[in-house]
Amino acid sequence: MRNALIKKKEVMQGSIAVAEAVKSARPGVIAAYPITPQTYIIEHLATLIANGELKSRYVRADSEFSAASIVYGSVAAGERSYTASSSQGLLLMTEVIFNMAGTRLPVVITGVNRSISPPINIQNDHQDTMVLRDSGIIQLYVENIQEAVDTHIQIFKIAEDKEVLLPAMVCMDGFVISHTYEPVTIWKDEAVQEFLPPFSPVYKTDPQNPLTYGSLTDDDKVTEFKYMTNEALVKSKKKIIAVAREFQEIFGNHYGDLLQEYRTEDAEIILVAMGTVISTIKVAVDALRKNGKKVGVIKVRSYRPFPDEELRTALSKCRLAVVVDKSYSCSSGGILGSEIKACLYNQRGPSIINYIAGIGGREIFPETIKDMVVKSEKLAESGKIPDGSVFFDLNKQLLNNQLL
Repeated sequence: MRNALIKKKEVMQGSIAVAEAVKSARPGVIAAYPITPQTYIIEHLATLIANGELKSRYVRADSEFSAASIVYGSVAAGERSYTASSSQGLLLMTEVIFNMAGTRLPVVITGVNRSISPPINIQNDHQDTMVLRDSGIIQLYVENIQEAVDTHIQIFKIAEDKEVLLPAMVCMDGFVISHTYEPVTIWKDEAVQEFLPPFSPVYKTDPQNPLTYGSLTDDDKVTEFKYMTNEALVKSKKKIIAVAREFQEIFGNHYGDLLQEYRTEDAEIILVAMGTVISTIKVAVDALRKNGKKVGVIKVRSYRPFPDEELRTALSKCRLAVVVDKSYSCSSGGILGSEIKACLYNQRGPSIINYIAGIGGREIFPETIKDMVVKSEKLAESGKIPDGSVFFDLNKQLLNNQLL
């Protein structure tokens, strides 16, 4: 049955595979402005439209702000809409993304992760998409190319659900996913179309039925609007889970619901992270297991909505959690680590050590992960758990902490 759904299976570049997935979702409007490492996605979509393989209106914008504004308008007019960006480009979209969430417009965005300047750097960390975490946008982080393909198909269905109606972003590590080649399954358009029905907006701009988006309001209504956006994001949890399982039933692939656990059943130490570093951590976990260490890993697939209850349950079985962050909040620490500490506050749970690594694309090797585990065990045994987050430098040492 699954083979009947496959259009092709071949070694493909990540960006091309993602563009093929977006094509199968049939967006009516695509607007974009190029920025490395996002460029190949929108270039390939433009080629598909030019060749008549995708019936869509492609708008080459004069900036990322314009691209976001164009798809804001097109989805408000009732068209499924898509854009993509990276780094400073995503930051330039910030104002519009807040507007999308506040006015409940389900634009889908690919955030191809890239470090924010200065210094100028084109490699990936999660700083750019993390900046948008409070906008109300859904954020799903992917581990590899196939997950990126399948998650793009799923996320249109999640965003457009009538109980959700929020912008949604697939966050994929630049170059590691966008520019590498892997064997990828591309699904038949008709199979995707059966899974993902045409966009049917609850509200849209219509001269015969006029309405206003983002109008001026007094202070007696603002809290209610913000509350509704928050509630929609909370409700999207159930939709993310339902869509992931529906996709599994039809296509066979599953990457977890809000989280994915690996070798955590009896784990005393659990590493927590997002994105492509998960694959590296799994290699390290397998090696540590061979040496008798009971170690596992949790992949946070859904960062927004944040899986607080799920993390509390998953981490309740271990004595030490090691969070690997590829982003940070200045003077506060690792963003994922800080949120995990917050969700475990006043709960019986493990000691937590938060490392910041991979900033600016700095390589994280399996040996780096093993070193984190060894250092974390020593810190826990000595009772010297750091209050804040710890930066790892190139030599896998504690950059800001001489505790060992």
